[in-house]
Amino acid sequence: MEFARFRDMLTSRRSVRDFTEEPVSLADIEELIDCARYAPSDTNSQTWEFIVVTNTAKIKYIEDFTWEQLHKRAALATEQGLEREGKLLLKSFGPYATAFSKAPALVICLSTPYTSKFRERIFDPLNFAAPEVWEEEGMKSSCLAAENLMLAAHAKGLATCPMTGPVLLAEDRLREYLDIPADRGVNMVIALGHPAVTPKAPARKEIADILRVVD
Repeated sequence: MEFARFRDMLTSRRSVRDFTEEPVSLADIEELIDCARYAPSDTNSQTWEFIVVTNTAKIKYIEDFTWEQLHKRAALATEQGLEREGKLLLKSFGPYATAFSKAPALVICLSTPYTSKFRERIFDPLNFAAPEVWEEEGMKSSCLAAENLMLAAHAKGLATCPMTGPVLLAEDRLREYLDIPADRGVNMVIALGHPAVTPKAPARKEIADILRVVD
């Protein structure tokens, strides 16, 4: 692939929150997961799994219990004398946290604890790190797979929007509803579908603001 074409694909991807009613085919879903699994991972540990919900009623239910938690948090804020912040939570953050509600498919990105021959033969015998560290290592690689999935979706003419709202607000409910094992981390959810809009490109930080070269 030429760099110019690759860069165009990267820079033209958008986080889309409005979708058509057209469903995402199983073939498309499987091709996206195929691309996701080719992401790099720590010592090829491949610490990712995916749940894809295509039943819109179930997606709506996930939205409902996410909003339920939002209202509980807002009520608690009011009790603590933070009514303004509680209202902002509902008005400003709420729509972002539940932007998956109209998507025909919802991808739940999971992580598995990092395991490898290095951990088994070297790290664990040396008590190299706490269990939480290995959970975090798994999450890092899962993020790489999620990016692969979103870029692949864009290349197929599909749209995505990654978000952590349901995880931050209602992870326990999400785990219970989708029967997610306790040893799996819930990384993010990704709304997936055919785009109904093409958002404008958001501003990006300048290269000089994010790059420091050490020679």
